[in-house]
Amino acid sequence: MPSINRTQSGFTLLEVLIAFMVLSFGLLGAVALQAQAKKASFDSMQRAAAISLGEDIMQRIRSNDTTNIVNLYSQTFSSTTDLKSINTCYTDTCTAQNIALTDIENWKAAIRARENTGSLDEATVCINITPASNDADNIEFDVRVIVSWRGRQDLKASDAVANIQCGDENDRRRLVMLESYLLIRG
Repeated sequence: MPSINRTQSGFTLLEVLIAFMVLSFGLLGAVALQAQAKKASFDSMQRAAAISLGEDIMQRIRSNDTTNIVNLYSQTFSSTTDLKSINTCYTDTCTAQNIALTDIENWKAAIRARENTGSLDEATVCINITPASNDADNIEFDVRVIVSWRGRQDLKASDAVANIQCGDENDRRRLVMLESYLLIRG
């Protein structure tokens, strides 16, 4: 009679269950990591949109080379501010005031995320222009543009950021602040 070899050559059910549990925990961790990466990607996209908007505001203010720049651009508006239809600069010759009004209406439209025309949620833009000096040939200004919006998750702001007055002050507020110096030719 042949002898029966009783050595094991496969996996036991217990080993398969343990391997399945390890794989399950690994997959759950990967899913959680993917969710966090998606949140970070969204926050990054909003920050990039805010920086792009702030840079656009700075460049348009620079291109409207007028000594009345403080009265034309210093203001605060949000994504809930009403839009006005401005067509003057698209059909006629524009004055500095017409250019400023068109710029501001374009910026208001750019931050209206609820209407799918912008990418910042509950955004507020604060434009502060203050004269740095005023001599006979040149007029100098300090320009500060603050773009704030509502992020997806709570984040404790530093004291310096918490003291900035632009937008709703809460733990979801995010902001980008750009500062520049502007010299207008006399």
